[in-house]
Amino acid sequence: MLRYHPRLEFVLSAVSQFTEEKLGQAEKTELDAHFENLMSRADCTKNWTEKIYRQTEVLLQPNPSARIEEFLYEKLDRKAPSRITNGELLGQYMQDAAKEFGPGTPYGSTLIQVGECERRLGAAEREFLQTSAISFLTPLRNFLEGDWKTISAEHELRVAQTEFDRQAEVTRLLLEGISSTHVNHLRCLHEFVEAQAAYYKQCHFHMQELQKELGRLPNAFALNSTHSMAAAGSAAEGISSPVETDTLKIEEVQAPATGTRKAKVLYDYDAADSSELSLLADELITVYTVPGMDSDWLIGERGNQKGKVPVTYLELLS
Repeated sequence: MLRYHPRLEFVLSAVSQFTEEKLGQAEKTELDAHFENLMSRADCTKNWTEKIYRQTEVLLQPNPSARIEEFLYEKLDRKAPSRITNGELLGQYMQDAAKEFGPGTPYGSTLIQVGECERRLGAAEREFLQTSAISFLTPLRNFLEGDWKTISAEHELRVAQTEFDRQAEVTRLLLEGISSTHVNHLRCLHEFVEAQAAYYKQCHFHMQELQKELGRLPNAFALNSTHSMAAAGSAAEGISSPVETDTLKIEEVQAPATGTRKAKVLYDYDAADSSELSLLADELITVYTVPGMDSDWLIGERGNQKGKVPVTYLELLS
């Protein structure tokens, strides 16, 4: 027995309508040009909104398994568990390692500083992800799951139902709202870009602060090497080393006849003591090294001023 199906009835009705139109016995159901133009704009908006929404999801959560998990929690109307960011996890590992190695050692204390910076970067990433999901992804999803479904349903009703005028007015109002949807999405896009810019600004600030802190730390391996070389040289040959065991005497250091280079300063640097030379970004200075000196540092000269400068703050020129 043939079962009744509403879709089959609609198809048969459409065939009947087409036959009667061909025979001149029925009035054609045509959509005006303005409506067609609005429908085309709405369909274009829906297609691009889907692509932007999906790719933003990938940007904010690259892990497909994590995206599926979040989707299932959302469909079950349950709150997804809080997920720690990679930066926060790395920072925690570094700080835990520092406790094992000894926070008082050079390596341990540096691990603590870098771990804290990574933790702050992870927290900034978490805030960026939450802000983007609320201010950008949610409005796009609401459009796809709300307005667009209503537009699609109303469009089908306009073509299929006999109450053409009433359905046309409802659909026209929804379609003309696409312009305001663009404005709303534009505002959300601005908020997304601002959140992303704030996130990268925080990352840049944290890394600059970390770089400055590491530049001021003494290198334990270089100090031990310098101490050993100075002691061995004094005992074997009875001559003094140009590098002291504790503090470099800048006033006694002389520039070599050859081997000096020009360097461009990349960042501002404040000298930690009288043996160091403060730097200003973009200035040019003369640099050279002396025997037994820590490889992370150079002697820098600017006019009559002279002092140690960190290599990481310089761009060596030919």
